[in-house]
This record gives sequence, structure tokens and C-alpha cells, in this order.
Amino acid sequence: MAEFFNVSAAVLAGGLGTRLRSVVDDRPKVLAEISGRPFLAYLLDYLAHTGVKSTVLCTGYLGEQISDRFGSHYRGVEVIYSRETQPLGTGGSLRLALPHLKSDPVLVLNGDSFFAADLRAFWDWHHERGADASMLLTRVADSGRYGSVEINDHEQVIEFREKGGIAGPNWINSGVYLLSRSLIASLEENMYSSLEYDLFPRLIGRALYGRRTYAPFLDIGTPDDYASAAAFFEQIN
Repeated sequence: MAEFFNVSAAVLAGGLGTRLRSVVDDRPKVLAEISGRPFLAYLLDYLAHTGVKSTVLCTGYLGEQISDRFGSHYRGVEVIYSRETQPLGTGGSLRLALPHLKSDPVLVLNGDSFFAADLRAFWDWHHERGADASMLLTRVADSGRYGSVEINDHEQVIEFREKGGIAGPNWINSGVYLLSRSLIASLEENMYSSLEYDLFPRLIGRALYGRRTYAPFLDIGTPDDYASAAAFFEQIN
């Protein structure tokens, strides 16, 4: 089994952040400030603390602001940039970054959420199942705005329920994945694609696993959630 300390992490940081424009309109969403620090700094702090040594930032909109802010190294982590010149989606931007990603599998994280799960335990769990793709699932009080994820007794993902569906407590996709290089390579180059809508659905019931994990979770995608971010990080630190 490959060792976790050799993992390459990819942070999907190319989104336009349209839902946050009313409060953050002059920078990429990952640079939204929380207690005087950009959100991405908290995410990179967590990766560094976990032992990740190399991270590729998949950037797009105003991406030069991200590279200017973080440079080539951050707290012992090598930082590499893969910048899309046109919107490629979560799948297309990850496919573009593949030459910079050296491990197999690759650790992938959404750049607008934070999940304080044990990434080393997730790595071991993924390998124990011989999985091609795994996602961490988190429990939320109201899954209506996220959509929910159903797994079977073997922890294989068997259903995604769309946003706006059944409200109330449920398990959702946390935006943290382990994906084999072959799966990433199967995405068409230089074409818009979505991990959530183009890759994961074709793996349902066979090659995609979901690990349920109780850990603090934050999504800064809306103004209300962004406003709660400072209290979130004060609580978990």
C-alpha cells in the first residue's frame, strides 16, 4: 500500500463564487477573509498538519491573486498551480492538473469547504477496500441545500439525491475524495466536466465508496455560512 506521506493533494479553487458576490466581490472565494486570514490558509494549515507535502491548487477566476498570496511553499507544503484559462468545472480542472499530481490515488478537496476529518484514516480505509474512488460523508441537520448520499452495507454509494429534495438530517458529500489516477485520466482533456455529475454517477453501486465520518464541517458557499466561519474555526482550534 502506498504511504500517505507521499500523497498529492489537489484543491479545487477555480470556482466563480457567484453566491458570495454580495459579500466577497473582489477576489476568488478561497481568498475570502476569516478573522483576517484567507479561507484557503485554514485549509492548507490542515493539510500541513496532516502531513501532506505537496498540494496542487486548481485555479481559474482571478487565480493570480492566489499564487501571489501563497507562492511556491506554505508551512512546509510545496504549492503548485494549475490554472484553467476557461471554466472547466471540477472534473475538467482536475484533469488539467493531472501531470502535477504524482500519487495514486490523489487526495482531492473542494476549495470552499472544510472538513476536519482524519485524512490518514480515510487513506487506510480507501486502500482496505481496494477502491478506485472514495468520498467522505458528513452528517448535517438539513440536507436540502446539499443533496444527500446513500450507501449500502458494503459502504458503496448507491444513490445521490439532488439538492432541494428531502430536507432534514442526512449524510452529504463533504467534498473530500480519494481518486485513482486512471479515473482522473478518463475525463476528457480541455473539456468542461463535473466530478459530481459526470464522473461519480457512472461509478454508483460498484467503484465508488462513501465513508461516514462525524467531524466539524463548514461550507462557505453562502453569505450566511461565510458569516459563521470565524466562530467555526474558533471552536475547532
